[in-house]
Amino acid sequence: MSVRLKLTLSYAGFLMLAVTLLLAVVWVFLLRYVPDTVLTVPRRGSPPGPFIPNRSDLLRAFAPRAAVVWALLLVIALLGGWILAGRMLAPLTRITDATRLAAGGSLSHRIRLPGRRDEFRELADAFDTMLARLEVHVAEQERFAANASHELRTPLSITRTLLDVARNDPDRDTGELLDRLHAVNTRAIHLTEALLLLSRADQRSFTRERVDLSLVAEEAAETLLPLAEERGLTVEASGDISPTIGSRALLLQMTTNLVHNAIVHNLPDRGAVRVTTTAHPEALVLTVENTGAPLAAHVVATLAEPFQRGSERARTGHAGVGLGLAIVRSIAHAHDGTLTLLPRPGGGLRVEVRLPRPPPVTRATEG
Repeated sequence: MSVRLKLTLSYAGFLMLAVTLLLAVVWVFLLRYVPDTVLTVPRRGSPPGPFIPNRSDLLRAFAPRAAVVWALLLVIALLGGWILAGRMLAPLTRITDATRLAAGGSLSHRIRLPGRRDEFRELADAFDTMLARLEVHVAEQERFAANASHELRTPLSITRTLLDVARNDPDRDTGELLDRLHAVNTRAIHLTEALLLLSRADQRSFTRERVDLSLVAEEAAETLLPLAEERGLTVEASGDISPTIGSRALLLQMTTNLVHNAIVHNLPDRGAVRVTTTAHPEALVLTVENTGAPLAAHVVATLAEPFQRGSERARTGHAGVGLGLAIVRSIAHAHDGTLTLLPRPGGGLRVEVRLPRPPPVTRATEG
């Protein structure tokens, strides 16, 4: 049976139960106390007394009419219940139609249920919000897939070109060819690893544990210190003890990406990188700052997008895969955090990752 039919039968059943109970009350508290004997006694020589109906008389007069009313109320209950159930379920029908459209791939449709805010209105609004987020997410995934395909096709095309050149010119020096093939292959491997890491962060497929973000920042700074010294840069790491909940491997990758990004996009021989962790009452903040060329606000706003490389930052000559800050943003979001990019007034970039504080540790007491 459909939900509408079930509701109709429920309405009719409750109404008929109420009518039956009313008739039972009439019998229990009224008719049963009326005697079933003749209540008038004729006398000789005097007019007959008034006629007083007994129980049988009342039942003969009341029962047929009660049955007619009961049957009429049953018809009214079924018809009225069917109409009321249809009106009550009309919003659910609209939600169902929107679900079918979404299942067919149309995510731009919105229910926009009118009327007062009730349970159906809240469900429709929540469904519209879900559709909006899905539409944005699918658009981002499609754009990301297109960009990833383009980025992966580039090294493969270069490899094919190099191999064609080597096949057409057998006397060519293979040493240079192998070096170029190695470089192209290394870039393709780095890009693939970055795509896998980004997918892992987006799916939140990791085990959560307690991690001190300050120790993670120090480890990332120490690991990349030789690269900074090679470029003539200074790296400073300091801050508060910042315990959080998450994947230590992903948080280390996030911090390493930020520090590496701050090193390679910096002023040569006189730049600096500063890594700090700050523990606020409501959140933990990881800040990575670097010196460098001035950055426009509209360029900074696009740096966290996959495969986006700012033109000002390209002056350093560093050819990355374009996923460093995108991975940072995905890892931050996977840990219920946020990523903020701000241009520094004197040049360079300031990156802030804000993560929620973990709940306090409670120890069970014995006894």
